[in-house]
Amino acid sequence: MPDLFDEPRLAINRVYTKRGDAGETSLAGGQRRPKDDLRVEAYGVVDELNAFTGLALQTCIECAHAAPALSELSAILLRVQHELFNAGSILATLPEDVHPHQARITSAETAQLEHEMDRMNAGLPPLRSFVLPGGSRLNAELHICRTVCRRAERVAVTLARSESVHSEASNEIIRYLNRLSDAFFVWSRWATQRLGAAEVLWQPNRASSQALP
Repeated sequence: MPDLFDEPRLAINRVYTKRGDAGETSLAGGQRRPKDDLRVEAYGVVDELNAFTGLALQTCIECAHAAPALSELSAILLRVQHELFNAGSILATLPEDVHPHQARITSAETAQLEHEMDRMNAGLPPLRSFVLPGGSRLNAELHICRTVCRRAERVAVTLARSESVHSEASNEIIRYLNRLSDAFFVWSRWATQRLGAAEVLWQPNRASSQALP
């Protein structure tokens, strides 16, 4: 059995502290950084992705009565939310402050995404064009997750190149986000199939400059 991550050790008694009124915030180790600092942006975008994942999860739960197979995706999305919080924990911590059992992304998380993608993609028809977000609300929300995940990946790459980051954890986060964005794409197609909806395929000649209606 792998070593477990440390459980959270915090008590949130007040929602606001006024310490951020001057445009600064605290990292996990207590260091103050401007709120537009690249490290803050990195874990901030991961937090944004977590919120959109929660939205897609809720839609998935609400659609499960019509498509019970979606309960499998609901469980995956909930797990991903916890994993994203683990990623944010490392991004918010300077390398010298990282604890041995601090929550983080490992190769196991990335491998699990690959396993799920391979299995769920196996039953999908091959694509003959690019897919546009739509066809169902859940599909569109999963595509939003995909694009925000790509942004999180870009910021994480920039952070790793420009500032000291816990190297092993940073590399795993980048690999995980890269794989996760692909997973959101597969999940969007898989969910659309389970819902019995039609995929929206890119048609270049649907542009207003062309003759097609």
